[in-house]
Amino acid sequence: MNDHSWGAPPQTGYWGPNDQGPVQGAAPAGPAYDAPEAQQTRPMPIVPEVPAYGGDQDDDRGAARLSGPLFRDESPQAQPYDIQQAPPYQPVQQNPEPMPDAPQPAPPPQKKSAGRDLGAAIGVGVGLGAVILASLFVVKAVFVGVVAVAVVVGLWELTSRLQERKGIKAPLVPLALGGAAMVVAGYVRGAEGAWVAMALTALAVLVWRMTEPPEGYLKDVTAGVFAAFYVPFLATFVAMMLTAEDGPWRVLTFLLLTVVSDTGAYAVGWRFGSHKLAPRISPGKTREGLLGAVTFAMVAGALCMQFLIDEGTWWQGLLLGLAVAASATLGDLGESMIKRDLGIKDMGTLLPGHGGIMDRLDSLLPTAPVVWLLLVLFVGSG
Repeated sequence: MNDHSWGAPPQTGYWGPNDQGPVQGAAPAGPAYDAPEAQQTRPMPIVPEVPAYGGDQDDDRGAARLSGPLFRDESPQAQPYDIQQAPPYQPVQQNPEPMPDAPQPAPPPQKKSAGRDLGAAIGVGVGLGAVILASLFVVKAVFVGVVAVAVVVGLWELTSRLQERKGIKAPLVPLALGGAAMVVAGYVRGAEGAWVAMALTALAVLVWRMTEPPEGYLKDVTAGVFAAFYVPFLATFVAMMLTAEDGPWRVLTFLLLTVVSDTGAYAVGWRFGSHKLAPRISPGKTREGLLGAVTFAMVAGALCMQFLIDEGTWWQGLLLGLAVAASATLGDLGESMIKRDLGIKDMGTLLPGHGGIMDRLDSLLPTAPVVWLLLVLFVGSG
């Protein structure tokens, strides 16, 4: 330990505030008086030295001298000053009493929000339902035309978002023409016609893209073939359901079960949902919502198979409802995955309160082949 450490008095003189040397003229250190005289002397009071403005503030010992007595039972001789302020110095309160916090008003309770304009969504849904039912039970060909129009609009939304967000140019013209032809072929020629139209549409996409530079050819045609399968090909199963003798009732059952499944998932999940189903894909979906979808769809399936489908039974409806709830949920998650990859909330803005056409087809498209297949297995092709 050197001579400047705490507890070791300096050998000569009195050290200044910054310990840079003895002060000239100071009394020499050590016992200058004998014991009797030392008992009669009084120690000089230590007055804290106020340093000049702008002095060295990084010296710990200087800071200790400015902060007051070293021991708590000592009374300070003078109030310390805030050396950060310009002269004149203002006294600094050592231990200011904490001010009582003002009472804060309780925040108003937040209500759960659906995230969309519920009134507009209901109005648009009722309007679409009226158009579908009118075309379905009046003239079957009109309903096929409605499906074809929905397919073309859905393809336009999907290819537009791919180009805007990813720079992928899936050729819309061959997709739109081939998609509409695919729906008609499925209605007229069944599954065989749908597969032939699908193959020709994919070939048309490959050839059409050759008219542009080769850069990005592979990703463009891959996206085009994917769009042809995802939208029009899956929609052809709705047209194939319509070909049966009780075709309109099969299509109505398919639509009702899908809508009831989505509604059950929304209602139960919004009210009781607390456990996330797939937070990385769709944070709003919960396991409770999935149970609601299954319950609602199974009940609706039993009723539809018992009263709407010829030769159908309630237990077949339970299985059908379970399958619809699973396929509708997977379809919804699949499009949520696409939209998350694209960085968008909705595929379009055509339907107020719903988004775009593709935002309504997300659960319908993958459910169509499931319902078609199970109805064929349960009651035949009609």
